Amino acid sequence: MSTNFVLDKDPRDILIAPVVSEKSYSLLDEGKYTFLVDPRANKTEIKIAVERVFGVKVDSVHTLNRPGKARRTRFGTGKRKDTKRAIVTLREGSIDIFGAGA
Repeated sequence: MSTNFVLDKDPRDILIAPVVSEKSYSLLDEGKYTFLVDPRANKTEIKIAVERVFGVKVDSVHTLNRPGKARRTRFGTGKRKDTKRAIVTLREGSIDIFGAGA
């Protein structure tokens, strides 16, 4: 990925929240961090946002789109919103973002 890409959005608008789950916590040992991101963001924007917000070097970004579940309500059926997650791998020698790890 080229770093000549200009990010015209605020990086904090791209990264919504870290994902805290058993699976994401087990990936911390491998230097991989999981975030909920804006569904319209691409991998290059996510990479630049993580590098700017946390001051680390990103090795790779994997994204996955999760469709929202259909849920029944008192008024019929509804749907939870679709989400996008990004699994970000840091380069060797980068600091621990969350200060966590085994």
